[in-house]
Amino acid sequence: MSAVSINKKEKLTEHFTLGEMTKTSYKTKDGNIPSHVAIENLKRLCGWLEMLREVWNERYGDGDDPIIINSGYRSWEVNKKAGGSSTSNHLVGCAADIKCLGVEQALRYAVILLDIADESKEDFDELLIEQSSRGSYWIHFAVRPPSQMNRRKVAFLRA
Repeated sequence: MSAVSINKKEKLTEHFTLGEMTKTSYKTKDGNIPSHVAIENLKRLCGWLEMLREVWNERYGDGDDPIIINSGYRSWEVNKKAGGSSTSNHLVGCAADIKCLGVEQALRYAVILLDIADESKEDFDELLIEQSSRGSYWIHFAVRPPSQMNRRKVAFLRA
């Protein structure tokens, strides 16, 4: 039986690859390989991330600032090691944790994502500004498929 693998260089959108949306620092047996359904979910999510990147660069960035993903898709094994919920949107490729350089950038990212939702009339499931006990910030952003209910949950969480 041969091992399952993915093409990490496969572009999901112009600026996001399958490799960056499945990267993990956790050693696992399963290799953190998403299903075809999870890959389609990641593509939808990356569409939002592309819009975030474009607006950020128009308003605040240097014209080509990347959006850095800390965590995207997580297999069951990776999610367990990361301490994720058993119902996490990461498990099905519907969520990404976006690195922020501080609370100001986190707030600006959040406002941009809220504006995109309002202007496009499309909903998201979760937009959480999170802060670790060490003081680092990230945005947890999730978008479920159109066939599922998006809750438009917005919160500020501290670890």
